[in-house]
Amino acid sequence: MRPARSNQYIAAFRALAVATGLSALCLIVLPGTVYGQQTDDDVQRLLKDIEAGETDNIEQPDPETQLPLNDLRKFTEVFGRIKEAYVEEIGDRQLLESAIKGMLSDLDPHSTYLAPKAYEKLEESTTGEFGGLGIEVGMENGFVKVISPIDDTPAQKAGVQAGDLIVRLGDKPVKGLSLEEAVKLMRGKPGSVLTLTIVREGQSAPIEIDVERAVIKVTSVKSRMIENGYAYVRITQFQADSGSQFEQALKDLEKAYGKPLDGLVIDLRNNPGGILQAAVEAADVLLDEGLIVYTEGRIQSSRLRFNARAGALLPDTPIVVLINGGSASASEIMAGALQDHERAVIMGTQSFGKGSVQTVIPLDQTHAIKMTTARYYTPDGRSIQAKGISPDIEVKPAELTELENQRFFTEADLTGHLEGEGEGQGGTGGQNRQGNQKETGQSASPADRDFQLRSALNLLKGLQILSKRGETQKETTD
Repeated sequence: MRPARSNQYIAAFRALAVATGLSALCLIVLPGTVYGQQTDDDVQRLLKDIEAGETDNIEQPDPETQLPLNDLRKFTEVFGRIKEAYVEEIGDRQLLESAIKGMLSDLDPHSTYLAPKAYEKLEESTTGEFGGLGIEVGMENGFVKVISPIDDTPAQKAGVQAGDLIVRLGDKPVKGLSLEEAVKLMRGKPGSVLTLTIVREGQSAPIEIDVERAVIKVTSVKSRMIENGYAYVRITQFQADSGSQFEQALKDLEKAYGKPLDGLVIDLRNNPGGILQAAVEAADVLLDEGLIVYTEGRIQSSRLRFNARAGALLPDTPIVVLINGGSASASEIMAGALQDHERAVIMGTQSFGKGSVQTVIPLDQTHAIKMTTARYYTPDGRSIQAKGISPDIEVKPAELTELENQRFFTEADLTGHLEGEGEGQGGTGGQNRQGNQKETGQSASPADRDFQLRSALNLLKGLQILSKRGETQKETTD
């Protein structure tokens, strides 16, 4: 006769009874899995012992590893109450899909269930192609404000201008819509026409502009020379091919200049992130060795390490990276890697602080889940989750206003002054200097309208001056 504890019997059979009552939810209850590691033979032996009047010890399962049966029963009860009493009839599929959405969205702000439309939007954002108008927008006083029409897009060709306020999209008033809802209305089938009602400064009445939607290919990397020898590269979002585009942009800029660049500004402001691998590839372009980023998660596949390969571009060119509160995720990975390797000066304001990695897991052809699977760390082991990247030099946004130049009285204006060298042969006298200032003031540079960009450019110029002076002193010493 083996000792027995009757409460264990009761708990085990109660659990079995409750579990079998959940079969309507398609929960598969396998023999032996309800109360620990018992097999079919164990269950049959237990039943025979009971019939024979014998007793047995039942190993109680670890509550932490079992489904919470009371909570599952509560779920079925809520499901039934909604089906029975909700004000409108609702189908089982919609209820179950809503439950899945809630299960994921309650984990963190970045985990979500991707139904067909959401899945398509995610693919659009990573490939950079979608049907739309071609404008960058924001919200101002409840209306959609055009930040900038994208080059060579339907909006630009139709005459939409930066600063326009869109008050109506087709026959739908914009007031009261969220930015996401407004963007959804602007996107649509290529070839369809949307009428924008716009309020424009200088116009006495609203104007209407018809814009034909087209497939918009967003260029994630934009580049130009801001001054002779000083290059500017803007990465708006990390898409699948952003790394290769960034590398090509640097090669084209250096080729156009004809020699190594004197300085480079990388603009990651308002870059919301994107694909992790693209950010790694972009950072690798400027790093010759060492760790770029690593991730840590619960499963082995989420523990990754990315290292730089030999052959970095612009090895001797000083670099400034601009960031702000809109720089998140993948853009923080790139900024953090360049900062830890002391390859660039980070300038601007504190970044967003999204230090987690999301993995898109397809469920079938049209559905997927996007779930946080890891945290990422900079080469020095810093987690920026909810902290962000701190700039080396903090520069807050500001408006640049040129004060009216007042000509100062100089030595060259004094009667009978000693002539300077070359003054009589068209040298740099007072009047000539003033003329040069006026001429310079007429040429507009992007840095003249952007205080943070101007600060980055000035820093690069200062570093270049010091570098040249150091080389001159070394040659003199030698």
